[in-house]
Amino acid sequence: MILIRPALAGDVPTILHFVRELAAFEREPDAVKATEAMLSGALFGPAPAAEAVVAGRDGDLVGFALFFHNFSTWTGRRGLYLEDLYVTPAARGEGVGTALLRHLARVAVERDCARFEWSVLDWNADAIAFYRAMGAEGLDEWTVQRVAGPALARLAGQE
Repeated sequence: MILIRPALAGDVPTILHFVRELAAFEREPDAVKATEAMLSGALFGPAPAAEAVVAGRDGDLVGFALFFHNFSTWTGRRGLYLEDLYVTPAARGEGVGTALLRHLARVAVERDCARFEWSVLDWNADAIAFYRAMGAEGLDEWTVQRVAGPALARLAGQE
């Protein structure tokens, strides 16, 4: 049986471990700069930036989802944005990802969110097929734009 529950402060080391495994899977093993202290502050500090749920099976954590709210001016309502979804390789294909997505869909509905959105790498065919099977639609006409690092400092006028 899969149990989905809100993450606790004591789950942060496991969540960070999962984030590192996800980064390795996404071909960016050295890209994770987050620390336990940073994640703890983001999830459990005085002004949390995000929330997380964990998936457990037989007493072990086997996955997590980290999410936050965004806002749509077009709908006039907030949405739920899934930043990361991860299931350990040993637990894949056993309904953990489905349970996590269904849980977050319920959260979105309970919170009157207009949308539940996330991004997926275009080469991750298995994930894309899984998301389509869950009812997700690809927004092919939209592309993600990002400003980070030195480019962000330049844009902010703080070179």
